[in-house]
Amino acid sequence: MKTIVAGAFLLSFVALLPIGCGKAVNPKTTAETMTSSAVVTLCDTNFAAQTKQGVVLVDFFATWCGPCQQQGPIVEQVADQLKGRAMVGKLDVDAAPAIAQKFGINGIPALIVFRNGVPVKQFVGVTEADALVAAITSALAIPPQRKP
Repeated sequence: MKTIVAGAFLLSFVALLPIGCGKAVNPKTTAETMTSSAVVTLCDTNFAAQTKQGVVLVDFFATWCGPCQQQGPIVEQVADQLKGRAMVGKLDVDAAPAIAQKFGINGIPALIVFRNGVPVKQFVGVTEADALVAAITSALAIPPQRKP
């Protein structure tokens, strides 16, 4: 009987956990290692919904990748600069290999600007903020398609 009660308690506790990209929050994480609040963490469960409308910059990265670590602060800078105009997200290619494969990611860091779910510009390698902002601004300026 104790096992059943303990199991029920555990299940009710797990049900209260937030649903996201399956990343556990480490309470010892420092401010330097946290992603900017302006950058959205993307994964298999939210990628399509987050990229289907508007202009979105996605940083395809891996935690073990040195150049990706260099790209991270640049992506955060772009997110802060464009807050309210375009979304910026990060996708760990090790956690979501099917999405990386779908978009032909063979080298990282790779950054893709999406407009309404469609890739409009891609960068491979560490890319400066000015180039990313210019690509996003250009995607924002594309007139919407009229339906016949």
